[in-house]
Amino acid sequence: MTTYKKILTIQDISCVGQCSLTVALPILSACGLETCILPSAVLSTHTAGFSGYTFRDLTEDMPAIKNHWVKENIQFAAVYTGYLGSTKQIDYVVDIYKDTAKENGGLLIVDPAMADNGKLYPGFDEAFVEAMKELCGKADYVIPNLTEACFLTGVEYKTSYDRAYIDEILEKLSALGCKNVIFTGVSYQEGKTGIVVYENGQYSYYEHDFLPNSCHGTGDIYASAFVGALVRGKSAYDAAKIAADYTVECIKATAEVKNHWYGAAFEPVLGKLIGML
Repeated sequence: MTTYKKILTIQDISCVGQCSLTVALPILSACGLETCILPSAVLSTHTAGFSGYTFRDLTEDMPAIKNHWVKENIQFAAVYTGYLGSTKQIDYVVDIYKDTAKENGGLLIVDPAMADNGKLYPGFDEAFVEAMKELCGKADYVIPNLTEACFLTGVEYKTSYDRAYIDEILEKLSALGCKNVIFTGVSYQEGKTGIVVYENGQYSYYEHDFLPNSCHGTGDIYASAFVGALVRGKSAYDAAKIAADYTVECIKATAEVKNHWYGAAFEPVLGKLIGML
């Protein structure tokens, strides 16, 4: 058996709707990792397209959970963060990583899930962006989409751009302290999209077809598959490619399901992810 690693993922859990922890837990587990979770909040459904959902904030539970782990000497090979609901949660994440992973060489991997299509998600403001900059600056890997990368760097968001535009963003992310960047949704030509892997100052790009039927939660699927493959020992480029190929398979599978508007059908193709590893 390959080394059996323990990973912690910190993000919210929507009881219905394929995103955040309901995506991260099964995907990371399928990658062969012992997957531990810290829910930042519990919602009855996610917030895109549903109305009247319930929400329970678990921010104040996070320090006591961390203290118990420290008492039990629980350590993680990596801490992976997704959607975080407040600047206070970001502060707690820093403490959790420092006390349960950093001292033993554990990775910090941050998906700065806060924006898309040129706009911040509802409830986020510039103070949150500044706190996220600090967290990303401490990370070993950050996984932003184009909108998030623009908010992190102050570069104007554009839908049409060239390599020089992406290089400017990458340079500014590096100036923040981001060690390695997995830049998703980078498209240089119509009908294509891809992933930029910027590792130790070296640029590489994996391109694939752009599928028009977008699905809620594909960013979480991508980030989770990338993290799973990386912690399993794949190179950053190979992990980025595996995650992209798997996400494409999820989108294709979703297109075959009638009225599945609230998420991506990632479960039927989990076997393909396992095969890729």
